[in-house]
Amino acid sequence: MNAERPEKPLDDVGEEVPADEAAQDDVTDDAAAAAEPEDELAAATAKAEENWNRYLRTAAELENVRKRAARDVESAHKFALERFGKELLAVRDTLEIGLAAAEGASVESLIEGKNATLKLLTSTFNRFGIEEVDPAGEPFDPELHAAISMQPSDDVEPGSVVTVVQKGYTLNGRLLRPAMVIVAAD
Repeated sequence: MNAERPEKPLDDVGEEVPADEAAQDDVTDDAAAAAEPEDELAAATAKAEENWNRYLRTAAELENVRKRAARDVESAHKFALERFGKELLAVRDTLEIGLAAAEGASVESLIEGKNATLKLLTSTFNRFGIEEVDPAGEPFDPELHAAISMQPSDDVEPGSVVTVVQKGYTLNGRLLRPAMVIVAAD
């Protein structure tokens, strides 16, 4: 079955449309079709511009965060010991007072002042997580102790610390300085 194309265009219900209206519809459809890509291009350009601005703001914000973090780290390094330093000033003050009073003092009062200063220093260390490593009589531990020599001993088992030459210290569980020790020989 061959359907013939009508000579005159039909409207939606199948009636003939006058020729000048049909020509006008064709022009409107062509103009709408031509306007659509321009509208799409304008919308895409606006979206691209918005995304570019968003990218620039995000990049600037990221750079500001990096700079702020670098300043914070620098400040933390610079002033990390501030609180510890303030606490040590009390120890220094006590030592200076002791030295000033030492000229007419008895030996007992000097020893008492020295012990008080040492107690103050020890409490300051403890407040900041600095713990003493005094391994006298304990088994030698190469992670906490540095053996400077070995000597025979009847008092402790072989491989144990006989004498502590210099105490060690840890800072919050991490070794600050190993204890210098003499170890019992096998």
